[in-house]
Amino acid sequence: MKRFWRNNALSVVLLSLFVLLWAGQALSGWAVHNQELEEMKQHTFGFGEYLRSAHFWSSTAENWESEFLQMAAYVVMTVYLRQRGSAESNPYPEDETPEEKEKNRLDDAVRGVWKRNSLTLVLAGLFGFSLLLHFWNSLREYNLEQLARGQEALTLGQYLREPEFYFESSQNWQSEFLAVAAIVILTIFLRQIGSSQSKAVTDPNDQTGDA
Repeated sequence: MKRFWRNNALSVVLLSLFVLLWAGQALSGWAVHNQELEEMKQHTFGFGEYLRSAHFWSSTAENWESEFLQMAAYVVMTVYLRQRGSAESNPYPEDETPEEKEKNRLDDAVRGVWKRNSLTLVLAGLFGFSLLLHFWNSLREYNLEQLARGQEALTLGQYLREPEFYFESSQNWQSEFLAVAAIVILTIFLRQIGSSQSKAVTDPNDQTGDA
């Protein structure tokens, strides 16, 4: 058990926080949604029913979608783009050590789309799945609200012309890119001793990369 914790502590803590907060989202979302249903004089949901509802899955997938977009975009952008002095950027070719140049040469010799791009492909796939899950449940939730108001439900094509889905997505997407930009820029000037996301305390501001 001690060895498992030593080898997986970061993953265990992050996944535990995810499960804890997702449960909190479910409980609070259940309460909020039932309040909304009561105001519209509609049938309220039991907790199990809520976990299968469009309201729960739309809000969940909306956030997953933005997170996977952020990570996929960042992984790809850091292949081609640099930021002088950032711990989150690859170093410039002229600044690479002989060991780094040899490592990059060996990496470039690897063939196969999967081996060379597996991280991007999986993250992009997770983003696509979350986007579809969000869209479908957003449509379901929108139509339930339409029917509760005595209005007609929309078809998929009609919903694509509504601003609701784009508002839900863009408000999360913009925050993800702001967060990434913040850490890219702040790691030029700021340090956190012991963190893999920071340069060493004694490194100059113009050193690029975390080495």
